Amino acid sequence: MRAQRAAEIVKSPHNIEVVYNNTPIWIDSVDEVRETASVRLIETNSCIEVSVNELNETGKLI
Repeated sequence: MRAQRAAEIVKSPHNIEVVYNNTPIWIDSVDEVRETASVRLIETNSCIEVSVNELNETGKLI
C-alpha cells in the first residue's frame, strides 16, 4: 500500500478492512514522509509501527 492511500483510509468515513501479515488492523496514523503507519492489531489491541508497504487493503467495508 502507498502512504497516500493509507492516509486516505484513516480519513475515510467508511471502515475499510486492512491487514498486516494477514491480521486485521486499524490504522491510527500515517507518516507520509517516512512511509510508516502506527497500527493497532484488532485481535490484541496492541500498537505497532510498520512500513505502509506491508499493509494490504482487502476491499471490504467493515
